[in-house]
Amino acid sequence: MTQAELATELEVRLREDVHRWRPGAELAALEPLTGGASSLTFVASVTGAEADRVVVKVAPPGLAPVRNRDVLRQARLMRALHGTGVRVPRVLFEDGGQPPAVPPYLAMDLLPGQCVEPVLEPVATRPAPEEVRSRYLEATRELARLHALRPESIGLGDEPVVSLEDEIERWVRAFATVPEGLQAGHGDAARLLLDSLPDALPAVISHGDYRLGNLLCRGADIEAVIDWEIWSVTDPRIDVTWLTFFTDEAAHPAAEPGEPAGTPTKAEVIACYEEAAGAELPDMLWFDALTKFKEAAATALLLKRGLRGGPLSPPMERMVNGVPRLLSEVREALG
Repeated sequence: MTQAELATELEVRLREDVHRWRPGAELAALEPLTGGASSLTFVASVTGAEADRVVVKVAPPGLAPVRNRDVLRQARLMRALHGTGVRVPRVLFEDGGQPPAVPPYLAMDLLPGQCVEPVLEPVATRPAPEEVRSRYLEATRELARLHALRPESIGLGDEPVVSLEDEIERWVRAFATVPEGLQAGHGDAARLLLDSLPDALPAVISHGDYRLGNLLCRGADIEAVIDWEIWSVTDPRIDVTWLTFFTDEAAHPAAEPGEPAGTPTKAEVIACYEEAAGAELPDMLWFDALTKFKEAAATALLLKRGLRGGPLSPPMERMVNGVPRLLSEVREALG
């Protein structure tokens, strides 16, 4: 199904669901919105309702809506977080569809702001360094607010806990799907991680891809945390070191050479989180190594897809050497 065919089918469903959500409301228009690869995103213009523009996130048609494609699971999480103090879009309504042919979708508020990952943005178009720093520290405090919530206190007590072993094995499975040239000795890195497992902290609600590029920001303020495709209940340090990996200091493999973006240092991010959470985070060097293993696997997946489409873009070209470098750093840190 093409995106145009999906939009046509979606319009029919939305007209009925919009009216059911707000009697008297009407769908005026539906337009595509740039989004991630795991779902398709549209903006619906609605008349006669409190929200005149609504984001509609649809699972890919023809595929089972599981894991990162499970938009209804994302809706459940955002509904649970609404009103807790953690800033998320408000879920307005949802439709289970008849998957895989008729995919489910969720509809939520369209909020103002921009999603920018400073270190991955071209140097010439990055936000001002002082704005980047302020956003980063506020994002760190927001992460501590998220992790302070007990899953059972907001109706998520039935979620399985993802162990550290599970997290490692997830990325081992990802490496198994990429060409041999992109695997770069990941098995040794995985064994070192498994052989040096630290004690787990109490499991929290984890975003899974928590960084400025998945937050809506206006100026130095955070409007909302978005893109909850891979949320889980797991160790909080997984989110914290993923956030630190997008600092200038971390030297992300896709970052454009040039002036730094103005992020805090890793140590500053960790200190800010510890202050906001009121607790220390032990074993952060191990979690930094886990993050590099995760990034190496994610980069290898991106390169696998990118190589199918012809010449690589400059950021993708920079990432080619990133996989072996990251895995080498894991081995050096733990070996």
